[in-house]
Amino acid sequence: MSHNSQTLPPSAAVAPARAAPAPGRKRSLQQRRARAAWLLVAPALILLFAVAGWPLLRTLFYSFTDAAMDTPEEYNFVGLANYLDFAEGDSFGVLADPLWWQAVGNTLWFTACSVSLELFFGMLLALLMNEKFRGQGVVRAAILVPWAIPTIVTAKMWGWMFHDQYGVVNDLLLRFGLIETPLAWIAEPTLSMWAVVIADVWKTVPFMALMLLAALQMIPSDLYEAARVDGANAWQRFRRITLPLIMPAMIVALIFRVMDALRVFDLIYVLTSNSEATISISGYAREQMISFQEMGVGSAASVLVFMMVAGIAACFLWINRFSHEGKEAKE
Repeated sequence: MSHNSQTLPPSAAVAPARAAPAPGRKRSLQQRRARAAWLLVAPALILLFAVAGWPLLRTLFYSFTDAAMDTPEEYNFVGLANYLDFAEGDSFGVLADPLWWQAVGNTLWFTACSVSLELFFGMLLALLMNEKFRGQGVVRAAILVPWAIPTIVTAKMWGWMFHDQYGVVNDLLLRFGLIETPLAWIAEPTLSMWAVVIADVWKTVPFMALMLLAALQMIPSDLYEAARVDGANAWQRFRRITLPLIMPAMIVALIFRVMDALRVFDLIYVLTSNSEATISISGYAREQMISFQEMGVGSAASVLVFMMVAGIAACFLWINRFSHEGKEAKE
């Protein structure tokens, strides 16, 4: 070996670390990715605007007119009169109608009760289906049946079940001695909304259960084994491991269900004929537009429905983002 050659130390034999990309290059890469993302979602956005955006804009336009349903091309601009107007000491418009505020109360009450019960029973079913037992596949398939049944069929089916003379609900309650006389579930104002809630919970609990089950199956089993070794009981494992890890999926499921519940129409209309005791905000808009042929007033009510649903959905998304940022700051 030549005397001029030198042996390199082990540390010098290691290849130098790759230099970090320059900030300008990093921004350029992010911009290219952002443009590619916009190009990929552009067809879906165009389709969404054509299907939902254009009708929404027309509805917003007609809400400022006095158009009638039979002659929508004949209209005059009335400004905000369809929403709220004052004349000779009296108030007019959707926001001045007591039936509208009753519909808002009914819708919020229905949403709170229905979604809360769906979350509770959906969580129980998800935890049950997440366990390994014989016949697990059959149970999962059976739970999907209510969700697969169309809403109209569900409403008619529960309408017969709640029948005051022939319904199976009254028959069971009488057999168990819980009531003395048959109850008029559909006709009684104090019971009709509960009938709607029960039917809705029966139909949509499977959706909540499937969403939560998908999140449960993503949790590594090593976490539960480590918690058992540390002496954590079932409730502590659920509160410290299960609930935090499925929270994002739970919030998504709640957003979907809250939006569906706020827009509820077909179940209430078929089950209770859209009576004032159970009328929803969508039912109110339909009544103004179809029954009374007031296209302008119905459009104003529809715009208010959209604003309410969009506002509550935005609140859910803000809460989810705020909690996510708070966790990242703690970490």
